[in-house]
Amino acid sequence: MTNHKQVVYQSGLDHKSKMVLRRRTRRGFNPRIFIDRTIETTAIVSLLLTSFSGVGAMACWGLEIIETNANPNIIISSWQQQKSICLGAMLVSFSAFLGSSLIGASFSIQRDKF
Repeated sequence: MTNHKQVVYQSGLDHKSKMVLRRRTRRGFNPRIFIDRTIETTAIVSLLLTSFSGVGAMACWGLEIIETNANPNIIISSWQQQKSICLGAMLVSFSAFLGSSLIGASFSIQRDKF
């Protein structure tokens, strides 16, 4: 596999008003960097979703307690279903974090050739 680099020349003026040509190379698509950044982004997003879902579940739990205390005749609160949804989202996003971390670790071990 050959790596073709394109050379781009830019003209600019330095502090002495002389014409200067700068050489800059453009790098091609690197799948290893793309995979690393995708795994890193997945891990960060899944941690954020886990934390937001956890906060939502705590809020629904508190509202469920308030609703039950306000009316003791309620057997099943409407907030109980919302709490279950938030806890399920929390579980799924935390599993995505663990999975992406495991994949990233295995790629780094493979790259380092332990």
